[in-house]
Amino acid sequence: MTHASKRQLFVALALGALTLCGLTAHAQDFPTKPVRILTPFPVGSGPEGVLRLVADKLSRTWGKPVVVENKPGGNGFIAIDTFKRGATDGHDLIQLDSVHLSAYPHLFKKLPYDIKADFEPLVPLFKTYFFVTVATDSKYKKVSDLVADAKAYPGQLNYGSWSVGNPVHLGSALFESVTGTDMQHVIYKETSMLYTGVANRDLSFALGSNATAGAMYRAGKLQYLAVAAPKRVSAFPNVPTIGESGGPAGFEVSGWTTIAAPRGLPKAVTDKIQRDIEKALAEPDVREKFASFAYEPFTLNREQLNAYIQAESNRFGGIIKKAQVSLD
Repeated sequence: MTHASKRQLFVALALGALTLCGLTAHAQDFPTKPVRILTPFPVGSGPEGVLRLVADKLSRTWGKPVVVENKPGGNGFIAIDTFKRGATDGHDLIQLDSVHLSAYPHLFKKLPYDIKADFEPLVPLFKTYFFVTVATDSKYKKVSDLVADAKAYPGQLNYGSWSVGNPVHLGSALFESVTGTDMQHVIYKETSMLYTGVANRDLSFALGSNATAGAMYRAGKLQYLAVAAPKRVSAFPNVPTIGESGGPAGFEVSGWTTIAAPRGLPKAVTDKIQRDIEKALAEPDVREKFASFAYEPFTLNREQLNAYIQAESNRFGGIIKKAQVSLD
């Protein structure tokens, strides 16, 4: 190697070291100002409650305010638009629902966001399974009773949700598909009205998480017939799985949320954010909040999370195609 070549190599190595030091320093300094986490969930909802607790933990860890900003409505597109127009240096983060990443790309003909270009999902916050809710005085005592009635009276039974394309709607459509039944989908303006409809027997049933249906359940207005999970949920050990209740074996309807950063941040920064969120999620009071909503810890690293999102996208794509649902 010539003297000139050695000099060029030395300069390249020095520049590389300086760049690496700069990225590491940037990660150590992050955040340099208040952090905003946008959420599409309304104040008081289960996912938002968990996020606020995590934000408080991050604020203490980072020594900077971490503010949760609610932007509900519009299928989450209001929150996403605000995020896209916000800071791109990691000081604006966003909470995304499973449908934003896995279902909506198959449901909407045109989305106001690009998953791969706009978001880098960092860490899942929790996973929740959905219960088959019926009125307390419902004649249905097992899922097999519901299926038998739906087959005996095609098109006469109904179920509800709060929109087209949410996990409750798509899960119910999947239930129709795997049981070979035909039921009517009734849309309510909000979740409280939906589960009141179940309690009043205006609906044959509705899928619901404990966060959304729990208030009516605790009031004794509705009951959990079964849970759409691979095994019984620890918070409700007496509630059978759908398979145990005479329905299709292994039937699952779940939801989850994740915190995402803008795409393109230095890996050292995203690693720091991910690490600190994971630390917050492990705190006992966060786990207590999980238990109150019957949420399950959902521990995946970034590579596993991306693989899971792709698998869920494939699954939702099949459900939506079979249900022949699409939105403009």
